[in-house]
Parts: sequence; structure tokens; C-alpha cells
Amino acid sequence: MTIIEKIIALHSERKSVSPGEIVNIQIDSRVARDFGGANVVKHIEENGLSIEDPSKTFFTFDCNPTGSDQKYAENQQKCRIFAKKWGIKVFDINCGIGTHIAIDKGLAYPSSTFVSTDSHANILGAIGAFGQGMGDIDIAAAFAYGKVWFKVPQSVKIVLEGMPKKGVEPKDVALFLLKHYGANGLLGVSAEIYGEYAEKLPLSGRITISSMATEMGAIIIFFPPNEEIIDKFRNVATKKDFEPVFADKNANYLRTDRFDLTKAEIMVSKPGHPEDAVPIEEVRGKRVDSVFIGSCTNGRIEDLREAAEILKNRKVAKNVVLKIVPSTDEVWKMAMDEGLFKIFKDAGALISNAGCGGCAAGQVGQNGPNEVTVSTGNRNFAGKQGKGEVYLSSPKVAAASAVAGFITDPSNIDMKIEFEPPQKEQKTSPVEKKEKPQEKKPLKIKGRVWLIKKDNIDTDMIFHNKHLAITKIEEMGQFAFGNLKGYEDFPQKAKEGDIIVTRENFGAGSSRQQAVDCFKALKIGAIIAKSFGAIYERNAINSGFPIVVSDLIDKGLKEGEMIEVDFEKGEIIRENGETLKFEKWSSVQKEIYLKGGLL
Repeated sequence: MTIIEKIIALHSERKSVSPGEIVNIQIDSRVARDFGGANVVKHIEENGLSIEDPSKTFFTFDCNPTGSDQKYAENQQKCRIFAKKWGIKVFDINCGIGTHIAIDKGLAYPSSTFVSTDSHANILGAIGAFGQGMGDIDIAAAFAYGKVWFKVPQSVKIVLEGMPKKGVEPKDVALFLLKHYGANGLLGVSAEIYGEYAEKLPLSGRITISSMATEMGAIIIFFPPNEEIIDKFRNVATKKDFEPVFADKNANYLRTDRFDLTKAEIMVSKPGHPEDAVPIEEVRGKRVDSVFIGSCTNGRIEDLREAAEILKNRKVAKNVVLKIVPSTDEVWKMAMDEGLFKIFKDAGALISNAGCGGCAAGQVGQNGPNEVTVSTGNRNFAGKQGKGEVYLSSPKVAAASAVAGFITDPSNIDMKIEFEPPQKEQKTSPVEKKEKPQEKKPLKIKGRVWLIKKDNIDTDMIFHNKHLAITKIEEMGQFAFGNLKGYEDFPQKAKEGDIIVTRENFGAGSSRQQAVDCFKALKIGAIIAKSFGAIYERNAINSGFPIVVSDLIDKGLKEGEMIEVDFEKGEIIRENGETLKFEKWSSVQKEIYLKGGLL
């Protein structure tokens, strides 16, 4: 078996599992953040559920660690009250990023299982643990039952050959891989990374690469734990007698991908698409307005030390804002004790309390119209970190760019550049509110087709993160596709029963349940896609919303034609009588749909 197969088998009390099987997995640590946490509480209370094991259940407030947004503050307080009632540990706004807390406090450890409302919970692959981001229905089920269902994925073996040249950091390697795989090159699979570079990579570097798994469409990216990591967790893990798991020599992989790291360059991702990664030469000289250093990808003490090395005895360029956010409170204290904060402040930086990156709406790092930002985060979807442009880079490139005032690396920090003029602000049209939907559970539906010929429609395009504080489904429909170019008026034009037909990786990105519920609010009949983002697929199934995996987009369907979809038979009947087949629903999907949702 592969690593993920062994962990799933271990937590489902089975000797073995195979790709495609659906099993119930015991979850060692179940986490809700301030984003999603209030909805988890709502689901638990509305369904009269209890907490299976409070000692394995946690809240982490990392999206809005300042408590500066009224709705976030309200949701945090709801979670605190609920936690006090059930004896649940809260890692409050002074603690930092939940996944990093899980690592540093030993809530997760090699071979363990961990779920969170954080779509980057698969960062736990860095220590050989199985972490998954899930929607609030899934997390509520984990809180209440201690288990979640999961479909065993296939695995890909990644072999990194050779060593990168000087100046190429783990973030560059992550972007190097992301450039190759794109947003869906590892869609729905588990990946394992091997090679001399991987074996020698310290925990911080492993975290950086594993945290980009979601951007490649992967379920998770595993690094087999080395002795250093195993020894660390023998001291801090909540379960000291854990046994790390490793893939068998004869493990069955979907394929083996090999990469020559000697060809890796210093990389930067261009705005809007993390996978649009290019060698820095292609963007060097681009004017910079702000720089963000932090996030679950690059907020460790090692990352801050690298930034400080560049910033020492230097000043941030005129009219450039530098924002630095350590990943956890422990990292914050270490940076202060080591004198890094003095370096940062002398350079002119803003230092925030520990928490998520600027890709979380409640954290420092948001930018304004026309603003150009260099960020060490893992996600730069349009509108996610503000209304400007966001380039992704390593901490060294980010720090060098802050000093230079343009995108550059440390070896070219003293170049003189004439800046490009800023782009014009793009405006979006207002959308109207829709009424609360009525639940209907037919196994056969008929509806009008919307053809959306786009791949990788991410959750920020579907339901923008600035609306994430909304918890009432009836208020969500007005924001559906509000950030998808050309479809901003979808809520006004959509009719009850309409069927969306689209391409690959629909729902990529965040774990937000609202990206499903906004279509429920509009009474959309179903979504048919060639493939779905892994978390989005779970969220739709768990909320009882009809989705179908089928490659229909290029089968001659016409915009606006009426089709009939039979979920039970796996058939789509067109107006002309043609019948198209798709893989009928699994018994799990059908059961959840008919009873109105997982809970």
C-alpha cells in the first residue's frame, strides 16, 4: 500500500484499502476555525448532536486574529461559548495558524489523521500525517461522530532528482512543480515526494511544498518522515507511541513523475493563478506597492530569518508597505527574542500578531485597486487578497522586492528600474438578493442548460471571500459567480431548475460551503462538470446538492436547451432524444441526497 492507503486502513480498522473504496475514517484531531466555526456550531446545535471526544476537538482563530471584523468577532464568540459548554480547547486569536499549532503542539503526528475547515489542512503531509480541509458539514460530522467517510484516492510518486542551484528555495521548488502540474495536474490524487533533496529538506521546507498541494488539485502531498521529524514528535505528540507509516516497496502508484531539480529557477507566480509560475526574469522590474511575508506556506521562523537577512541594515523602498505575519505565537516570540523584529521595524515593516496570510479576508495583507503585492502565500486568485494584483514568491524574493521597490531577487536588489503605470480599476455590477430555496429531492430533474466553458473555476470566482461571514443560505444566492468574469449577473438571469454544465476542476480552492449553498439559494437544479475540486465535491454531496461528474461540455449541448437528468440511471436525455450516459451516483451520494444532507 501507499502512505495514504496505510493511514486510511489504520484508521478504519481494516488490513488494507484500495483506490476507489469509500470507508469511514477515525479522525484523531478535528478542528474548526473562526472561518466556518460558527457554522459548525450551528449544525451541531440545530441537529441536536453532541461532541464525540472533546479532547480531540479544537477551535483555532487564525483567519481574523485581530478580532477586528464585527462578524468574525461574533462568530469567534459563538465558538468560545460552545467550546466552554463542551470542554473544547480554543486556540484563540493570540495563538496563530491552526495547522502549524497542530504540528508544534503535537495535535497531529506522523500517521495521524486531522481535519479542519482550512483547505490547506493537507499541509500535514509534511510530517507524514493525513490532513484534509473540509466544509462545515463534514467538520460537524467529525465533531459529533469522530469519523468521516472518505474515498481512497490513487497515489502518484514524485521523485526529485539532483539538487537545486544556489538561491533556489523550497518555495521555488513548489512553484516549479506547480508550473508543471497546473491547477489540476494532481487532481484528486495523493502524492508522495522522494529523492535526496526531499530526504534532507527540513520541516519548514516540507511545509512550504506540502502547503501548495491544494493549488495543484491534490488531496495531499506526503513527505515520508525522516528520523529528525520522528524524534521531534516523540517529544511533543499527544500520542507518544505512534508508529509512522511508509509506502511499501511494491506499492501501486498511478504513475511516477521525475523532476530534474538542477533545472529549477527562482520562480514567481503571476496574478490570478498560482500555477502561472515563471522564472523571475520574466517579471523582474515590475513595480511593487506592498509586500506580504507570512502565511501557512512561509510563516515559520526559518522564513522570517531569511527575510531578516535581506532586510538587515536596509530600508523598505519609498511608498512600499511591508507586512509581516508570523505563523504562530511561538514563532512570534522567537523572532522577537532573536532580534528579528528590530530588523523588521528598522526597515519600516508592519508586524502583526500571528495568524493566517493575506489570503484570509480578516488578516493584514489585503490590497486596494491597482495595488501590486508580492506575497509569500500560496494563493493569489483574483480578488482573494484585495482588488489589486498579487505575485507569489519566496521570502527572500519578497524581502528583496520590498527594498528595491520592484520584483527582484537578492542578487539584483540594487538595480535601477523605471516603473510601469498602474492598470485601471475593474468595477463589478451589484447583484440582487434571492429568496430562500425549498428543498426538493427528485431522482430525475429537467432544466435549462448553462454552458460555462472554463476550467479551474475556483471558489473565489463562485463565492468571494469577502462574503464568507454570511451564514444564512437565503442571503448567499445574490453573490453566486460574483467574481467570475462574464457571469457577474448570473443571479439575475438564473431560473429555478437551471443546470450548469462546465469543464474540469470546478470548485478549486477554498473549503467554503457557501460556494455550494449559493446555488442552493438560487434553486439551481444541478451542476455537471468533467471534474470537481476535491473539497467542493464533498461539500456538494454532504449538503445534498446534486452534482454529476461527466464530460458533457463538448458533446454538442446548446446554451439554453432543456435536458433531463436521471441520477439513478446515470442518463442525460437531450431535447432531440439523444441519451448520454454518466457514471451513476454511488450509494453514499444517493443516500445523503435523499435524506437531505449528511447531518
